[in-house]
Amino acid sequence: MTADTLVPPRTPQGKASVRRKGPNLEQWGWVFMRVSGVLLIVLIFGHLFVNLMVGEGISALDFAFVAGKFSTPFWQVWDVLMLWLAFIHGTNGMRTIVNDYVTNAKVRRVLVTSLWVVAGFMIILGTLVVFTFDPCIPNLSNGSVVAEVCRAQG
Repeated sequence: MTADTLVPPRTPQGKASVRRKGPNLEQWGWVFMRVSGVLLIVLIFGHLFVNLMVGEGISALDFAFVAGKFSTPFWQVWDVLMLWLAFIHGTNGMRTIVNDYVTNAKVRRVLVTSLWVVAGFMIILGTLVVFTFDPCIPNLSNGSVVAEVCRAQG
């Protein structure tokens, strides 16, 4: 290519023009975003339907409702799957934005690493909350259904 030849926009230059061996992580990221997006739609609308429309609707949402949901393994897995997919999907989207707009390689690396560290911490914390949730820990002496159940178990 001569010096007076115009290169089409967005043509990879330098290291970016050479395809590295190994898995194409950008392609797998693209596929993940589409699959997780569809799964998230199903999970979120199922979550909203059960929480807001089934039974007494939104007026039934209280501590006892959440305690009842988290005592069932099905809803624990449902909510953890929704949590994991939402955080990974969102972090991957933010990673794509950072890769598109941050030109300094060191700054980009710091931002992407911090995104994944924060997402990993929040995923671990959220998973622990869902699987270790115990409705009998708070001091429930107000005559609620949860207080009666906790007294019956203890």
